[in-house]
Amino acid sequence: MAIHRRASGSWTGDLKSGNGTVSTQSGALDNLPFTFGTRFGDVPGTNPEELIAAAHAGCFSMAFSAYLGGQGITPNRIETKALCVLEPLDSGGFKIAKMRLTVSGDVPGVDAAHFAELARAAEKGCPVSNALRGSVEIELETAAS
Repeated sequence: MAIHRRASGSWTGDLKSGNGTVSTQSGALDNLPFTFGTRFGDVPGTNPEELIAAAHAGCFSMAFSAYLGGQGITPNRIETKALCVLEPLDSGGFKIAKMRLTVSGDVPGVDAAHFAELARAAEKGCPVSNALRGSVEIELETAAS
């Protein structure tokens, strides 16, 4: 059974002085504003790359927990941080070039080497990783705590 989730985005005005909003079906994001400054500068606010990073971090944490469960292991905690790297293209425009996932966790009975092995296997089943794979370099760093 397919699962459908919806979101919307809009932009008003020109690129540098305009502004946009993003919303989600659930209402978790409701006309959340973003601007050129929030995306390409240091102005407080969100941007599409930050939202992709959040989606990837959340998705991988769930996928890793599910993978561990399939191995008969129950984690106390999985925490993933994601860094989305946006790079300019020689031809103009930009590309999400890399996603770096840094995962740590409290997994009873699992040492650091086994944690890293399990995380690598789990990453192959992460839906967001699979959506990005092939066009975005995905790095995975681990630290069992």
